[in-house]
Formats: sequence, C-alpha cells, structure tokens
Amino acid sequence: MSDRVYPKDAGWKDMAAGGVIPQAGNAVEYKTGGWRTFRPVRNNEKCINCLQCWIYCPDDAIICEEQTIKGKPYDLDHCKGCGICANICPAKCIEMKVDTECEN
Repeated sequence: MSDRVYPKDAGWKDMAAGGVIPQAGNAVEYKTGGWRTFRPVRNNEKCINCLQCWIYCPDDAIICEEQTIKGKPYDLDHCKGCGICANICPAKCIEMKVDTECEN
C-alpha cells in the first residue's frame, strides 16, 4: 500500500499507477480462498451436471473432469464464496454455508 498522500485536487494523472496486471492469466498463482465467508456445498443427488456453475464461476474454482463435476467439485484455494454458482444452478443443488461451519 502506498504511503502517499495526494492533495484533494489531484487528478488521476497525478497518482501512481495501480491495479497493474503484469502477466495475463496469472490468477491461478494467487490463492484467494482465504477471503471466503461462505462456501458452496453441493447436493450430489440433486445435481444434473448442467455445468452452469462451471461456466459462470469467475474464479475457475469449479473442478470439471470429462465434462462432469465429480467428487469434491470446488477448488477451495481459489473459491471466494461469491455464490454465483448457487444462484445460477437450475437444480438448486448448491447451498452456500458459513465456511467455518463446514468440514474440510
């Protein structure tokens, strides 16, 4: 974090560059799962494998193999718990639960 203090009339050209992404596609290097408050929990019996959760996950945290979601379907190192997967699921098989109350 910068310790600079800008005058109130400073424009964007006066400020240091921020939000620089030096290499595209490097998000996998940053584990963001620690930000999570809620965790997706899937009911395997209700899942219809439509893969909508996989398509819409902004963090590529849904694990899909051979066009199917199997076993433990979430990469919890990268899932931020945004709940998009639960909201988009047409079978309503994903429930968001408080992360600290879930088994690892």
